[in-house]
Amino acid sequence: MRADALVAAATGAYAANVALGVATATRVVDTSRFRWVHHALYIVTASLTVVAVATNVRSVPGRRLVPALVPLAVIPYAGTHSRRHYAVAAAAAPFYALAALARS
Repeated sequence: MRADALVAAATGAYAANVALGVATATRVVDTSRFRWVHHALYIVTASLTVVAVATNVRSVPGRRLVPALVPLAVIPYAGTHSRRHYAVAAAAAPFYALAALARS
């Protein structure tokens, strides 16, 4: 897979995870019966981000994703129904945005 495709895939997975999280938090979507989907999206997001960073660490998009690894590592310990969870999850957004912009 091309380097920029990995960055795009990681960014897309993060966006999908945030969209599902926001929809769940605002009760637009009820995930009580399939909560595993949000967890699976997190695993996909974290995995793609690690692979994108590892394969692109010398490129600008790859370097811009490095700080996103911190919130991804902290989020499992931030609780699920707290403002802290939302804040930690949102902390990665600027780095995905910068990496996506660096691709173009």
